[in-house]
Amino acid sequence: MEFETVIGLEIHAQLKTKSKIFCGCSTEFGAPPNTHTCQVCLGMPGVLPVLNKKVVEYSIKMGLATGSTINTFNQFARKNYFYPDLPKGYQTSQFDLPIVEFGKVEIEVDGKQKVVGITRMHMEEDAGKLIHDDRKPVSYVDLNRTGTPLLEIVSEPDMRSPEEAYAYLRKVHAILRYLDICDGNMQEGSFRCDANISLRPFGQEEFGIRTELKNMNSFKNVQAALEYEERRQRDVLLDGGKVVQETLLWDADRNRTESMRGKEEAHDYRYFPCPDLIPVVIDEEWIEEIRKTLPELPDARKERFISDYALPEYDAGILTASRDLADYFEAAVESGGKAKKVSNWIMTELLRELKGEDVTTCRVKPEQLGALLQMVDEGTISGKIAKTVFLDMMESGKDPGLVVKEKNLLQVSDQGELLALVREIIAANPGQVEEFKGGKTKLMGYFVGQLMQKTQGKANPKVANELFAGELNK
Repeated sequence: MEFETVIGLEIHAQLKTKSKIFCGCSTEFGAPPNTHTCQVCLGMPGVLPVLNKKVVEYSIKMGLATGSTINTFNQFARKNYFYPDLPKGYQTSQFDLPIVEFGKVEIEVDGKQKVVGITRMHMEEDAGKLIHDDRKPVSYVDLNRTGTPLLEIVSEPDMRSPEEAYAYLRKVHAILRYLDICDGNMQEGSFRCDANISLRPFGQEEFGIRTELKNMNSFKNVQAALEYEERRQRDVLLDGGKVVQETLLWDADRNRTESMRGKEEAHDYRYFPCPDLIPVVIDEEWIEEIRKTLPELPDARKERFISDYALPEYDAGILTASRDLADYFEAAVESGGKAKKVSNWIMTELLRELKGEDVTTCRVKPEQLGALLQMVDEGTISGKIAKTVFLDMMESGKDPGLVVKEKNLLQVSDQGELLALVREIIAANPGQVEEFKGGKTKLMGYFVGQLMQKTQGKANPKVANELFAGELNK
């Protein structure tokens, strides 16, 4: 029996506000435990929350960027459950009246376009964090994260493979970063994802029993966890068993899922409207003001890179997947680099040396890369020398001109200086000369290589080819 995979994602994006959603405590990451807290986020008796206006603005931005409906009347609710990192015994969230509904995100997998629907987005506060001690049976509670603002983005169950889920997650991450409303750092927990996955026989409309995957802190882990769970559920069904609806944790070290608890439903949380917060009423005029501030988004920027810079679709897709990388590319081009050459260098030399780090951490500024490639175009240095210069720049952060000067790497283009070396190489290789004259023209590369060795790679390749051609064809 063949099965169809059905996947839906719940993304929790921490919004980039300076203070928490209902109080003035800092949201800065990395502070000593329990120092960014107050009576409000700790849920002390008699305190009242006050909604952070920026949280509403950022939520509207994400709604507009995904073509969603902005609900001008929305409401906070209490989500009731007990956990040690939830000091109030409930989470202030939204339930039946969220701020955003009915959006869409376009993805591409294996060259095919697909639209993934967004069911809803709602504002809520984050819980704290439990820190477990491996040496003894003790857990510590850090409540710094309690009350930081989250936007939960719930997709429709429209994805049919882990690859589609990966592409969707990447796209939502990119949109949030383009809007500059979430830093997207999965390691710090500011971009988190829970995944629901089920299988059903092909042709069946009714969904199968789903499981929920948690504890995935990277894009690769999300895809790996879904691939594992897809295989596990298929094996269970083929053996005549039944999938149990439960919440699973992903163990990245062992590459497998582990049961955490039974899956909760909405009624388990006993939602009811939050009595401490009045409904949120949004003016249409404010929505239009926010719409005017939207930046160029990934899909539009990709199309512009293809049309304005004559880049292949593949290049444009890589460069615009990250706003910072797209900005880097454009700045390098504006500094004198030719678009296709800049694109090639970013996708090969730069991304290889970054080893997954964000381009904002790179010591080579885009203006420096543009200047380096301009030196190659002008014949000041060769392409091979440029790679050596680039590696030095990655370590030192120095301008390319300074590196070339300090290491004496200027390209030798003087015909008189090179001609003497060309004649010396020809005289030293009579056998190869006869083979070349006999029609083995590929030996030109051998002769030029000999010259490059003698000049430590500084000979101008174009001039070298011209001189050898002239001497060999006499």
